Amino acid sequence: MNILNKLAMENQDLLTDAQIEAQVREVLYANMIEGQNGGYTFHYTKPSPGTYPFQYFWDTCFHVYTLTALEEYDMAKKHIKSLFQLQEQDGFVGHILYWKHPFPARSTDVFQLRPKSLFRLTKPHMTALVQPPLVAEAVQRIYNRTHDTGFLKEMLPKLKAYYNWLHQNRDFEGEGLLSIISPYESGMDWKASYDPVLNFGPGRANWRLFLKVMWLEMGNFRRGYNLKRIYKQDNFIVKDVAYNTIYAQNLHALAALCAAAKDPDAATYKARAERCSDSILKYMYNPQDYAFYDLAGHNMKQLRIATATIFFPVVLNNIPVHISEAVLERHLLGQDGFHVPFPIPSLSVREPAFNPRESVYIWRGPTWVVFNWFMHRFLLRKGYKEEADGLLLSVKKLITKSGFREYYDPFTGAGHGAHSFTWSGLLLDMIKASQQKTEES
Repeated sequence: MNILNKLAMENQDLLTDAQIEAQVREVLYANMIEGQNGGYTFHYTKPSPGTYPFQYFWDTCFHVYTLTALEEYDMAKKHIKSLFQLQEQDGFVGHILYWKHPFPARSTDVFQLRPKSLFRLTKPHMTALVQPPLVAEAVQRIYNRTHDTGFLKEMLPKLKAYYNWLHQNRDFEGEGLLSIISPYESGMDWKASYDPVLNFGPGRANWRLFLKVMWLEMGNFRRGYNLKRIYKQDNFIVKDVAYNTIYAQNLHALAALCAAAKDPDAATYKARAERCSDSILKYMYNPQDYAFYDLAGHNMKQLRIATATIFFPVVLNNIPVHISEAVLERHLLGQDGFHVPFPIPSLSVREPAFNPRESVYIWRGPTWVVFNWFMHRFLLRKGYKEEADGLLLSVKKLITKSGFREYYDPFTGAGHGAHSFTWSGLLLDMIKASQQKTEES
């Protein structure tokens, strides 16, 4: 019997939807920060009280989804506006915004800053890295719920500048695919598919992997984050599947926002979205494995390691139905390599790097709510209601058992990592989406 069906048949006392909503609200507000510094008024939610105290790029987007599920629309707008306050003139926005803290949480994170930022550590500043560009969809979510044209007109120029920066600076080969220059840019810091690029493994992460990543970070810092020099060096030029899937989705969202504002650039972003989607299919899909793989280097070599992002591109409209069905049947529904009591594990159980336990080297086995959230929306939309309900039920069980944790053991459901972790509040968005789908049916 399929593991999702087993989950649905089990009897267990779960938190009610009302209890979950109340707890999500409590966690979010307990982590919310507001203040002023350097002439800026900032407003954000830290992902966790001690572990992640700053404003992070894609975390802010997750918070928007949760806040809109709570119908806290004004608060969601404040989060987005805060995220773009330090936007540079060329459109760049870093992956961490330091509003009042002079130093990063970890001393080694100083290498994620541009050297010139070292002279303004006591003032608001941000890193030189980027994160998955989920922000157009976040703004679209707010606009679709509020129809606030003033907010749309305020944010649209900032969004266009940001996505134009990505297009101009990270599409190195002109194929429509964006490259990341550090594992941290994927948001999945120690993702196992990067191990071959770092000349590590195969096997479980250890201090040697840590040193290799730190050496990479120091190299980028020494080069002043000059992207032309970094690309030429080709130490870590990776086209991540999840990153580019999110990029394609958000270009479509940006095109829709432009159309709503009667902005003539809608066609430009739609064309870029289609180019990215076509290149994902062309370069990342492996028909033998029924999987989409990250790409490495100038020659875009497939990194054939089965992380949980191998089925992300099935959400894109250009992926042929027979490919989407084959990928889902093999890996998500058929559980090939992902057969655990609490899906979706961040790495196939068959990979040598798989480690379901707590570790500083995250994203190498445990289950994160964000994977279930990402696939849940697609499964609902495509009529896989039973499977979507299974993912939803699994997350309810995790939070009932272990609370709002950063990640969970995929076999036992034990919570690991940061406490009061806001990402797990995405469960509420899953609940609301499921309720809406039921009402439409």
